[in-house]
Amino acid sequence: MSPSVLVVDDEPNILLSLEFLLRQVGYDVRVARDGDAALEAVAQFRPGLVLLDVMMPKRDGFDVCRAIRSNPDWQDVRVIMLTARGREVEREKSLTLGADGIVSKPFSTRDVVEKVRGILGTP
Repeated sequence: MSPSVLVVDDEPNILLSLEFLLRQVGYDVRVARDGDAALEAVAQFRPGLVLLDVMMPKRDGFDVCRAIRSNPDWQDVRVIMLTARGREVEREKSLTLGADGIVSKPFSTRDVVEKVRGILGTP
């Protein structure tokens, strides 16, 4: 069974490109377009890693990360925050909430794939 990744972003181009590239290298990939859908997907599919946008409708990425970290059943789910705000405040908040890493937008999709491989290993 391939390692699984949930990509959560409200930007269709980011969802499509990350989904395509991660599938191409062998990961089982699902997508969600907002924070509520992300938490539903984590509950149903229990990914090994969530690539989580900070700024989204309904629930922002910080709230989703907090919810993942507060659920004892999801402690093994890893989280990488995707943020267009590369400011130190967002980075510190992400790490304080329990994110395993941060990627600033715009990003190289190749760099994101390598970061995923660093956490989940090669599928």
